[in-house]
Amino acid sequence: MAKDPLKEIFENITSFSESEWNDIRNNFRLKNISSKELLTKIGDVEKDFYFVVEGVLRLFCLNPKGEEVTIFLFKENHFASCYPSFISQSPSEQALESITPCTLLAINKRQLVELYQKIPKMNLVARIIADQRFLNSQQIFTSQIMYTPEERYLQFEREHGDLLLRIPHNIIASFLGITPVSMSRIRKRILRK
Repeated sequence: MAKDPLKEIFENITSFSESEWNDIRNNFRLKNISSKELLTKIGDVEKDFYFVVEGVLRLFCLNPKGEEVTIFLFKENHFASCYPSFISQSPSEQALESITPCTLLAINKRQLVELYQKIPKMNLVARIIADQRFLNSQQIFTSQIMYTPEERYLQFEREHGDLLLRIPHNIIASFLGITPVSMSRIRKRILRK
């Protein structure tokens, strides 16, 4: 029997009965998308919360010059959305796009709220996921202040080295807060060491 990554993650947080798990699973719908597909545009209201089964998504916004800046990269076993818009159901200042072809599980806001009411343990799962999202954002924010571009690159390589082979380097450079040229220089320096 094939592993169910969503169930595995949820059950690492708390256990569910078979009927609870069936209710949870029946509220998520499978969504296959191609690369470079915008799931949420800037100005749209985020309708869905996604679980990445396969592929890579990026969350981005526009800087004052109108250039795209990658805020976060979501790969397998990550939960993804334009979260502030999803929570508040207000227009998003961010966009969510597939970088590679993706297989996603999606749930809308109404379904998620109904699950919280029907299965109270889902509130714990949601809190743990939100806590992790907060920790990730704080780590990114802090690294931009405390670490050099080379240190940020090395940390990315340690934690997400697989993405260096899967997605365009200009997107990774944007995520790290450096130019693609700077990232190329950093990579060359590291290789010479």
